[in-house]
Amino acid sequence: MAFDYINDALETRRQQHLLRRRVLVEEVSARSIRVAGKDYLNFASNDYLGLGDLPLSGLDARSGAHSSPLVTGYQRCHQALEQRFCDLLGYQAAMLFPSGFSANISVLKALFGESNDGLIVQDKLNHASLIDGGLQANAAMQRFNHNNISHLQARLTKSKAKNKLVVSEGVFSMDGDCAPVADIHSLCRAHDAWFMLDDAHGFGVLGNGLGTAYGETDNERARPDILVITFGKALASNGAVVLASTPVIELLLQSNRDYIYSTAVSPMQCAVTEQRLTQLLDAHAERQQLARNIAYFRERCAQASLALMDSQTPIQPLIVGDSESALQMQTDLREQGIWLSAIRPPTVAHNTARLRITLTAAHQEQDIDTLVKALESCR
Repeated sequence: MAFDYINDALETRRQQHLLRRRVLVEEVSARSIRVAGKDYLNFASNDYLGLGDLPLSGLDARSGAHSSPLVTGYQRCHQALEQRFCDLLGYQAAMLFPSGFSANISVLKALFGESNDGLIVQDKLNHASLIDGGLQANAAMQRFNHNNISHLQARLTKSKAKNKLVVSEGVFSMDGDCAPVADIHSLCRAHDAWFMLDDAHGFGVLGNGLGTAYGETDNERARPDILVITFGKALASNGAVVLASTPVIELLLQSNRDYIYSTAVSPMQCAVTEQRLTQLLDAHAERQQLARNIAYFRERCAQASLALMDSQTPIQPLIVGDSESALQMQTDLREQGIWLSAIRPPTVAHNTARLRITLTAAHQEQDIDTLVKALESCR
């Protein structure tokens, strides 16, 4: 029968403990989640500051008539939000996208559309959207060992390409560690290369809220040429923004197919993001509480001899190894009222299946104690 391969493929994934399923969530906050009528402590949220629990005011329920940003979809709210990010982070121009995935993949494709001599060099652990964009771009793509500056330098030194772009995440979404942003930036300048940073998990949390590239005393020294910020993490909203120089944004306006042929971000969503950004910039107490929660969790895990990866961010992975064991631990934890996710290949490398634990400012010490005790019981 035609398309029998579909059932075969699904059965193979099921046998390998790699089959993915959606979960219907009834209620969710940065601290708790309700699924099938049962409440759990939520350690799988990307709402790191708990802003999603804060009220919003004065929103007009009308989304407004809109279409592509280049037809009738570009409105004053879009321009104002783009300008606010430019002023905040020191860029000339910006573009809004409906998702971080769309922003990453389309920018890489569009940036090299006219180039006949381009090279993209990416960290091996970059997000799938960045890897897919690099593979589809009109440029050669190479990858360097994770956070390995020496390997990156060797890649750049050997390259004869005229147009070179280095791409990294700020905080890596599965390992939770940070890129050496200042070192990458300096290396790019030495080799006449550009630097693109996806700071989805760093913005709002690091650099007093401004992100991974803003932890340095001299922010100009580490600022990427192209910065992508995703709104669905600490900003507790939806969408993304790409920040760069005016010529880069102008080029994207001409050739970024995802932007040209997609409906613009809704005015309602712009209003939500605008309010969330104000809350995020004022969330100093929440960032301090988040830092305390991270330190407390790592201390409790050390006492319990639970070997975490080296991360000082809200993403705290616990490597299990094989997918079957990771899924079993996920099930055991849920029976004890803990909700978190088992991450398996191909999202992570073979034999590195893990529990991806995320902490937020909304968690309390007693929540963390409950989590650590549950982890001890099912290892």
